[in-house]
Amino acid sequence: MAGRGRQAEAARNDLRLLQAAHEVFTTQGFDAPVSAIARQAGVGMGSLYRRYRTKEELLQRLCLIAMERVVDNLESALAEPDPWTGLEAYVRACVAGRSGALAPVAGTIEVTDEMWRTSRRATELAGTLVARAREAGALRPDATTLDVSLLIEQFSRPAPGPPSEEHQRVKERLLAIALDGLRAPGATPLPGEPPSAEWYEGRWRTAP
Repeated sequence: MAGRGRQAEAARNDLRLLQAAHEVFTTQGFDAPVSAIARQAGVGMGSLYRRYRTKEELLQRLCLIAMERVVDNLESALAEPDPWTGLEAYVRACVAGRSGALAPVAGTIEVTDEMWRTSRRATELAGTLVARAREAGALRPDATTLDVSLLIEQFSRPAPGPPSEEHQRVKERLLAIALDGLRAPGATPLPGEPPSAEWYEGRWRTAP
């Protein structure tokens, strides 16, 4: 019983650390000290370092969790019979969970094998979701899977200043406009070439 109690407490501490780390990094920047994370989580520095030896390990864990949630959102979206409803639900779920908020860390940490595998799975499912919406005539034909992913990334960024209901209303309004922009047929041709998978993945490769 005592062992299970310690495990449960460790799990609660880990959850608090991860929630605090996501909040601190995405609002204060990725240079924020880990002491700020421990303080916000209400745990000691010893507890933090026992679980995550370095800031990079903590960021890797946060990124993996974000990717896993994207996969969950995609699987739920593909279970929706209507292609556009599924695509819209996916975008809204990812924006609500701020799944792209950690994108600025790309290129500054080493990407683990597990992160790459989860990313590949997400890319595969997202391609299926987008292709289904396009084939149904619901998604404009020149919008790509990466366009959708980058749109989510943009809406995942925190607004300047403290959170407020007004910020949330503005985000919901702009997201509705953006989703309408994805709908077929698309009134204005999209400028330039679509983003490539090589460019997108290349952002995550650390400099030698």
